[in-house]
Amino acid sequence: MGASGSIGAEAVSRAEPDGYTLLATPPAPLVINPSLYLKLPYDPTQFVPVTVMAAIPSVLLVNAARVPASTLQEFVALVRASPNKFNYASQGTTTVSFLTTEMFKTAAGGLKITHVPYKGTAPGLAALLAGEVEMMFDNLGVTVQHVRAGKLRALAVGSARRVPSLPDVPAMAEFYPGFVSIAWFSVSAPPKTPAAIAEKLSATIVQILGQSDVAKRLEGLSAETIASTPAGMAAIMKEDAERWRSVIRAAGVKPE
Repeated sequence: MGASGSIGAEAVSRAEPDGYTLLATPPAPLVINPSLYLKLPYDPTQFVPVTVMAAIPSVLLVNAARVPASTLQEFVALVRASPNKFNYASQGTTTVSFLTTEMFKTAAGGLKITHVPYKGTAPGLAALLAGEVEMMFDNLGVTVQHVRAGKLRALAVGSARRVPSLPDVPAMAEFYPGFVSIAWFSVSAPPKTPAAIAEKLSATIVQILGQSDVAKRLEGLSAETIASTPAGMAAIMKEDAERWRSVIRAAGVKPE
């Protein structure tokens, strides 16, 4: 979906509320875009929650060859000792990667790291691997292979607790309580979809998520199965919207 998910969200917002057209999306179009754009072609609050299927945490990555730090504490000390010496990649100022870095800079006491935006995850990750930048927050499912290969070093994950795929890597919350940055993947229905349809869809998807082959596939992506109810999804959305709104305001990102 283009425009941070807005194009797909707009299409679904105009669909018939019969349960046959659904929006499968990460957080951006539902809980981040409302704080980043002055006007959206859809109303995020009108979608009918179905379920959050799974979540993958962000991970703080550094280039193993260029950054002489093996722990989060060591990296923070390096940055404090050399303000603006280190560069970080993101996919732009409206992305979770950028916002998570800004949240990290604030949580660590106002770190000064230079932002280098790239046009997408692939070029940003390529720049990190090549040593053009020293640091990046990215999706763990995309990057864990590079960590295991020793090209990148994972210093902390953005989930509330450690993850099975990298059990020796601490959670950011161990150092900065309340620090959470995860990409959840949800299903929503168009506005005015009856609650009974949303409940039926949710129950069916949750049943599928419980199948062993599906669970194994999600585990291979470093994803945690959430399988929420519609009410549970609504609560997750509310919490995330408040979190990212605070980060956006603190970072001084102006709505476009």
